[in-house]
Amino acid sequence: MSSETPSTSVSSPKTKGSSFLWTLRYTLINATYFSAFCTIHACAAVFLLGNGFSNTEVGVLLAVANIISAIVQPVIAGIIDKQGALTNRRFILISVLTILSGSVLLLFSANNKAVIFPVFALIYMIQFAYQPVMTALCFEYQKAGAPIVYGLARGLGSASFAITSAFIGGLIEKQGITILLYINIVVMLLSAILIFTFWKPKNEVSASDPESAKSSGNTSLISFIRAYPAFSLFLVGVICFFFAHNMINDFMIQIIRNLGGGERELGYANFLQAILELPVMAMIGLILKKISAKSLLLLSGVAFFVKILILIFASNMGHMYLSQCFQLLAYAVFIPAAAYYVSKTMADHDQVKGQAFVTSCITIGGVFSNLISGVILDHFGIRPMLITGTVVCAIGVLIGFVAMVKLPSRK
Repeated sequence: MSSETPSTSVSSPKTKGSSFLWTLRYTLINATYFSAFCTIHACAAVFLLGNGFSNTEVGVLLAVANIISAIVQPVIAGIIDKQGALTNRRFILISVLTILSGSVLLLFSANNKAVIFPVFALIYMIQFAYQPVMTALCFEYQKAGAPIVYGLARGLGSASFAITSAFIGGLIEKQGITILLYINIVVMLLSAILIFTFWKPKNEVSASDPESAKSSGNTSLISFIRAYPAFSLFLVGVICFFFAHNMINDFMIQIIRNLGGGERELGYANFLQAILELPVMAMIGLILKKISAKSLLLLSGVAFFVKILILIFASNMGHMYLSQCFQLLAYAVFIPAAAYYVSKTMADHDQVKGQAFVTSCITIGGVFSNLISGVILDHFGIRPMLITGTVVCAIGVLIGFVAMVKLPSRK
């Protein structure tokens, strides 16, 4: 077993309750998150275009939301890592209630760009901001004795995204874009209940850990980079991977329309890529016994590259679906592998920060993609946009290789 290979759950004489129940509860939290993620993120362009925004305006709005999210995530992580009043669970609950309130407000703001722009940007940003905190919550609860199987729970979260995607396209065609808000409101209400009742088990060992209590972690960015050189350089590659990934996801409806499809095909494409994530994420614990987390991260980078490369030459929806199949080795591998890499290579007091940096770089990739993709799409078309994304992703693969092969994980 690789030195980076984690177990899928934490075994401890202090374990409280069965693995099934803990995993089920955490799975439901993931399921509600990713169902809402489908209505907000995957359908962002559909919702905004339906409210009168241009492609460039969609890109600007999403870029603004991503920029704020990228700045906010490490700050929040630093506060949570200090183990004060703001815990992982409390921040998630605050985020859910904010998204719920914003969705209600949007119900009464149809075609009002002055209201939609800041409110949608806020809920889009917050949903990204609390994603790494959910991952950190799992590992925090594991260390406190809750035997959560992270990969399975995360994979079933993707399955909920897939199920939502399968129906959402048809519902939009029949009911209009407002159905997105109704679904999001219901899901966020359920999520608030789940989070509110998800209490951490008491663990006398972790509570009395002197090292966790004394250390405040690597508080500055420079000290963090020096402590984790491989991870820090790899994050530059992550920005490139998700430049390409976000380009596809944020403007997928435009790519699909160019191939002769519509909202229904958008739902099918999202369903396909999301459902393929389930088997990989569910088996990640077993996979990590054979392949190290760093090798899986490099594999995912190559898959991101192949996924967008296919779309340059796509001429029909069959090619689009083929591209989506590479989600099996791209996003589906990257997310759990990154989570486990952080969990095993970083000190406890840097855990939330490490998870947040991953999501921040995913977000930064989205920023550049949003700013550039919409403009290229409006002025030059689909193929030049995809060629740009492919080149950037190829650069990311090279950077990722240097980081994981040439540099030490921790100093």
